[in-house]
Amino acid sequence: MRDLVTGMRYLGKGQRWVAQHGRWWGFGLIPALIALVLYAGVLTALAIWSGDIAAWATPFADDWGSPWQGLLRGVFVALLFAGGLMLSVLTFTAVTLLIGDPFYESLSEKVEESEGDCPPGTDRPLWQEIWIALRDSVHVLLRAAGFGILLFLLGFVPFIGQTVIPAIGFCVSGFFLAVELTSVAMQRRNIPVRERLRMLRGRKALAVGFGTPLVLLFLIPFIAVALMPGAVAGATLLVRDLVPDEEQPPAPDPAAAPYGRQPAPQAGFGPAPGHLPPHPGQAPQQPPTGW
Repeated sequence: MRDLVTGMRYLGKGQRWVAQHGRWWGFGLIPALIALVLYAGVLTALAIWSGDIAAWATPFADDWGSPWQGLLRGVFVALLFAGGLMLSVLTFTAVTLLIGDPFYESLSEKVEESEGDCPPGTDRPLWQEIWIALRDSVHVLLRAAGFGILLFLLGFVPFIGQTVIPAIGFCVSGFFLAVELTSVAMQRRNIPVRERLRMLRGRKALAVGFGTPLVLLFLIPFIAVALMPGAVAGATLLVRDLVPDEEQPPAPDPAAAPYGRQPAPQAGFGPAPGHLPPHPGQAPQQPPTGW
């Protein structure tokens, strides 16, 4: 429960950061606006043609009487449009991040600089960064699509399909949305996509708490555009706290020092090796010249 609340707090922190840096908020709106126009056209076409798609997908119901034919195809249209919305939420982020890779990379880097200790990055050319982002997004979306198909089929189960399954669907979408949004800061740290999934699976509540409110808010027209820069900023802050816990370098082992080499003495705590002080009445010792 604590991680769930913490994920929501990161979302709020990201929105506060862009509110305090208005220029970067406007900078991050550009790719989101381009993606919004594309998705508005696709969803409009889906709404227009959903009835024909339902009739094509259920030919066995052509001879059914009223109200069963209309009920079946109405449920199919509702599930089709709900699945389209869920897929749009997931792919909107991926497509927006691809369109705005240079924009959001700069935004994420600025967030890290404001917090201190920004990772240096990988110094890869832009085309290679976009290719890696595209490949990783396809990997994540294929996994999300597998869950989406399963939840779509479970949606036909009476009562559960109309109550429990949509709630689970929002949580699953929120998790994968968090994976997509953290990819900017994760890629700067050169963390592969499978490792990103493993890290966030270990903190599912954190990812769900961050991503699920965004999924719900992204269903409201134009909200996704306004919240996208803050979502990237919040995901960057989340990664800064997540990665050090996962990748702590091991402490050096004194016993692993090379044979014959002793650790350097600390200043002010005794004489250096080979330079022992002479006994009273004796001449100072000379250091050995051989074995």
